[in-house]
Amino acid sequence: MNYPAPSPELDLGSIFPFELDQFQKEAIASLNAGRSVVVCAPTGSGKTLVGEYAIYRALARGKRVFYTTPLKALSNQKLRDFREKFGFDRVGLLTGDASINRDAPILVMTTEIFRNMLYGTPIGQIGISLVDVEAVILDECHYMNDRQRGTVWEESIIYCPREVQLAALSATVANSDQLTDWLNRVHGPTDLIYSDFRPVPLEFHFCNPKGLFPLLNDSKTKINPRLQKKKAKGGERDRGRNGRPEAPGIIFTLSQLEQRDMLPAIYFIFSRRGCDKAVAEVGDLWLVNNEESQILRQQIDEFLARNPEAGRSGQIAPLYRGIAAHHAGILPAWKALVEELFQQGLIKVVFATETLAAGINMPARTTVISTLSKRTDTGHRLLNASEFLQMAGRAGRRGMDKQGHVVTVQTPFEGAKEAAYLGTSKPDPLVSQFTPSYGMVLNLLQTHTLEQTRELIERSFGQYMATLHLRPEYDEIAELQTQLAQLHEQIAAVDENELAVYEKLRQRLKVERQILKTLQEQAQSDRHEELVMMLGFAVSGTLLSLKGKNITVSSPVTAVLVGKSPGSGQAPYLVCLGHDNRWYVATTGDVVDLYAELPRIEVPPDVLPPPEMPLKPGQSRRGNEESFAIAVRISNPIESLHLAPEVAEQLSRTTAVQEQLEAHPLHQSGNAATLFKRRARYVELEAELEQLQGQVEQQSQRHWEEFLNLIAILQHFGALDNLVPTQLGRIAAAIRGENELWLGLVFASGELDNLDPHHLAAAAAALVMETPRPDSKVNFDLSNEVAEALAKLRGIRRQMFQLQRRYNVALPIWLEFELIAIVEQWALGMEWIELCENTTLDEGDVVRILRRTLDLLSQIPHVPHLPDSFQRNAYRAMQLIDRFPVNEVVE
Repeated sequence: MNYPAPSPELDLGSIFPFELDQFQKEAIASLNAGRSVVVCAPTGSGKTLVGEYAIYRALARGKRVFYTTPLKALSNQKLRDFREKFGFDRVGLLTGDASINRDAPILVMTTEIFRNMLYGTPIGQIGISLVDVEAVILDECHYMNDRQRGTVWEESIIYCPREVQLAALSATVANSDQLTDWLNRVHGPTDLIYSDFRPVPLEFHFCNPKGLFPLLNDSKTKINPRLQKKKAKGGERDRGRNGRPEAPGIIFTLSQLEQRDMLPAIYFIFSRRGCDKAVAEVGDLWLVNNEESQILRQQIDEFLARNPEAGRSGQIAPLYRGIAAHHAGILPAWKALVEELFQQGLIKVVFATETLAAGINMPARTTVISTLSKRTDTGHRLLNASEFLQMAGRAGRRGMDKQGHVVTVQTPFEGAKEAAYLGTSKPDPLVSQFTPSYGMVLNLLQTHTLEQTRELIERSFGQYMATLHLRPEYDEIAELQTQLAQLHEQIAAVDENELAVYEKLRQRLKVERQILKTLQEQAQSDRHEELVMMLGFAVSGTLLSLKGKNITVSSPVTAVLVGKSPGSGQAPYLVCLGHDNRWYVATTGDVVDLYAELPRIEVPPDVLPPPEMPLKPGQSRRGNEESFAIAVRISNPIESLHLAPEVAEQLSRTTAVQEQLEAHPLHQSGNAATLFKRRARYVELEAELEQLQGQVEQQSQRHWEEFLNLIAILQHFGALDNLVPTQLGRIAAAIRGENELWLGLVFASGELDNLDPHHLAAAAAALVMETPRPDSKVNFDLSNEVAEALAKLRGIRRQMFQLQRRYNVALPIWLEFELIAIVEQWALGMEWIELCENTTLDEGDVVRILRRTLDLLSQIPHVPHLPDSFQRNAYRAMQLIDRFPVNEVVE
């Protein structure tokens, strides 16, 4: 990938007539060395300049550059900026439904469009669309973190031919080195250009009902000590009626900013209603001077003359005073006016939801973050560092402000402690959101084998991160494999045959001993019954063998019975003198044997146990000299005296095997025990290794498993035949959506073929509309034609739900009847104001539904194998919907 050095006419000083920051110089040097770059720097620090340099360089060489952004709105903004900078004819735009000057040397597009372009040719090859493209700039690359859009970024990087340089521009993230390393692996030589320097430094403040204070200490590392809670009595004065701290009012907060010349400000409030309420609350304030007021009036009046329907109800008067709201519920045309006026410095405060933080270029002197927690599907949670920094990063305009200000606000639930925690946090790492989709499966299988496809899936950032997280497990596997190899070497040194013979003898000895034990137990049980009876007749002088519950000795003690003492049950206790000259009190259960055939030993009547010994079982005392004279006469009887014949026979068999084993060379070497321990450990390690490898494989192949599950579903519906996309598969592959198979099945079913354009518009809306909030409603009835056509799709949908559940696939299968009548009415030509009066939906939401519908309709004419009449109706439906304020005006 060796590019020639930049052309001599490319003089940095003339392109950028100001001193470049160090990170910008480094990025340009890397691009000139023919390497790709990951540029990680704070919002507003001038990352875009790196992309602009790549454009200037390409123009000088007669080459092309693609500039990708995550959002259509950002693409439109870049188109305007670049036309101004590089000339109207040199810039083109590609979005889902617009194509302007597509052969221009500078082509702006959404990342999704770029990914779709790459699908068209075998991965890694330069397709027609990429001829002469020298570099691709991936703006806002941290969007890889986005749950819905992240996959598209990873795919774009994986599929992009290596000859094309990539410049990935990202906000600061914790693991930019991992992102760079991944690019190095999947795309080619890549340098990380990292800077945490902000050209306009940020100052953090905290606002409570007492005023505005610095949030951090002098070294900017911890909370300002003055804001720490004091346990003094006076500390209760800020508390509201319910005992929680009170939040300062919006007017109070704005007055604090105005006094300190900290306007214009973006005031973040996390709900649309909150933003609109704030405008109403402060709408009487005048935040602009006379001159600004006149310019504002002129521009607003011109806008309203052009678009009388676009004025935001209740927000026109405040706009004249420099106050506005910006959120997804507002008409895009009105939002665009607000952005334009704010960038000119004519609007002094915009109340915005956090969506404004992501993307569009709207820096301010100050950002106010009104609360540090947000409601999510799983309840309230504190903002994470990236969300906080994204909003904070909008503060400070390069070349206009010496300092940017971030104001955090006391709420009943969060105070200075939480604000300081977020204000000193480092950014979060990028997390892969890579998720295979039906469209991905079908598009890849159109041009690749299954094996090639797997290789591509395994190049994802998600896979790279999984491998990284599994590194300890991989190390453990390597360690186990090393241990196994060592053991194998040690075991292999012994002759297998010798080992087999020895093992056979070992096993046989085990069996013989087991048999011996069983026979002994059997014989002992028989003997015990006999003993109980004999003990009844035993007299003084009889020889016994003692060992049992009360006589706890290691081997039986031979003793002479001296007398009997009454016991607790029927049997008496036995008082005995052992050959070890100790007295014992035993029960019949402690007698192991009785030797009636041996001569009795005479015990004189005056030889008695010590008087202090209680005559209770288990008692034992040392004898005296008199008893010693008797103890020495007690001889040990021969062991085999009462050995049952079958026990004696088994004993000799066991001894013979034992002798054989001891004569074996392995036993003689003294290593036998170690060797068998090693063999047992070997088997153990093998099992452990297998289990660990299984776990790692399961985790590391998650994406591939998901991919195979999608293949199974596609095959079930006949979209793949022998891993090749069928007609249905090719239809689904040509569609962009959250569930391409569902949309393909609907289009291929023929149920929508004969709908009139305005009916088709409503049916298309049903396929792209998410489940609405329970309180949303429209005052129109859906026509029967649409309702009937959609009802016929329920069977396919049910089948799809069942299969997706079985294969654990969580892709949505939209079929919404609730609100789509509004789309039908708009297609029939109803006026915008009347349309909005008949629904609880915000204007911005209605536009979004109509634009999503438009996006789907705009694809139908380009999808293969669909009837001409259906495609014509879709085109006609687009024309019916695509009018102000739905249409996106790109001059």
